Amino acid sequence: MPYFDAASAAPLHPVARQALLAALDEGWADPARLYREGRRARLLLDAAREAAAEAVGCRPDELVFTSSGTRAVHSGIYGSLAGRRRVGRHLVVSAVEHSSVLHTGAALEADGGSMTEVPVDRSGAVSPAAYAAALRPDTALACLQSANHEVGTVQPVAEVAEACRAAGVPLLVDAAQSLAWGPVEDGWSLLAASAHKWGGPAGVGLLAVRKGVRFAPQGPADERESGRAPGFENIPAIVAAAASLRAVRAEAAAESVRLRALVDRIRTRVPELVPDVEVVGDPARRLPHLVTFSCLYVDGETLLHELDRVDFSVSSGSSCTSSTLTPSHVLRAMGVLSEGNVRVSLPAGTAEADVDRFLEVLPEVVASVREKLGAPVSPPAPAAPSGDLTVDALGRRCPIPVIELAKVINDVPVGGTVTVLADDEAARLDIPAWCEMRGQEYVGEEARERGAAYVVRRMS
Repeated sequence: MPYFDAASAAPLHPVARQALLAALDEGWADPARLYREGRRARLLLDAAREAAAEAVGCRPDELVFTSSGTRAVHSGIYGSLAGRRRVGRHLVVSAVEHSSVLHTGAALEADGGSMTEVPVDRSGAVSPAAYAAALRPDTALACLQSANHEVGTVQPVAEVAEACRAAGVPLLVDAAQSLAWGPVEDGWSLLAASAHKWGGPAGVGLLAVRKGVRFAPQGPADERESGRAPGFENIPAIVAAAASLRAVRAEAAAESVRLRALVDRIRTRVPELVPDVEVVGDPARRLPHLVTFSCLYVDGETLLHELDRVDFSVSSGSSCTSSTLTPSHVLRAMGVLSEGNVRVSLPAGTAEADVDRFLEVLPEVVASVREKLGAPVSPPAPAAPSGDLTVDALGRRCPIPVIELAKVINDVPVGGTVTVLADDEAARLDIPAWCEMRGQEYVGEEARERGAAYVVRRMS
């Protein structure tokens, strides 16, 4: 069964498995002890730290291992904010950061601090100038992911880092998605990453803090990992994480070329094979293994289930696949279509034949889902115009409001309007996206007692 969700968790690398099994026999003792078994465990831990630091591009004594990438992010943000508390309690982040960053920012705001989210363009990238403008005299820390986890867009880390350096603000980079493909551009002050993203075992993160960065670890003092990651080190998992990071880096140059070609094929062929599709993310500055596209008139959850039935494991940022029933914050910040969203992220070693078969089955799967939802197969035939119309889609989830809009747009004259009443948060993204794809004018949104009224003017 082809697994196309490496951005969530990459399959365990063979080197990681070998290192893990070996370290279970050799690295079980307390590395803080001076007897033979403790010294052996310490040697394994030190060697893993040196290997990881080399891959990150920092000194070994600047890097600690944590219990997860999320824990690394939390520790990095809280430690930096505490270390620079005399400067202020203002945090700057991009609008498409991982939820671990945004959740920490929300907690800061609840505690009396403040956070500024820098917007992104339609490709998902921040403007270095806009990021620089968000920095203030009381900014204690800035955060920017190296590459986006949902759409693959690579961020201008070096330019943002230069702006932060000029303002005297440290920059924390979340490198979880990109570290397997190469070191992060220079200029960062702190860096966080997660082993299960590159084929290491789950439950291992890393946090690098450059010398000279003001940092005050939070929580009770602990002698482990320089006081920055309390608790007994999981040495077998750490050894496996470092070994697999070194292995994937050695393979990255060749594998990135191969996977980029496969992703390019998906980016090109999907819009040709499936009508009404928007491929999102930067077409050039992107991760080599990841592509995201959204399909009009499709329920994202149903689409993922149907792809699973034909043996393909993919993920989605669609509101229809989340328990909150709201669109992914990444897609929302980009202003792109959210319904029927599919993220394909290819693990190392993905066979070309598996990609070809995915392209074979996708059109039929999408067509079947659209048929079940009663979506229009093609643009509706012209009808006798009957003036402005109102469509009541209250209480109906995506993509039904857009489907109902598509069914009646030709029932109004050119220049006439269709007002869609909807209380599904996804309509705020998907109706404007439909207008752009169909050449119609999105007039705007009007608040109602329940939901909102989205007004569309027919242009052709």
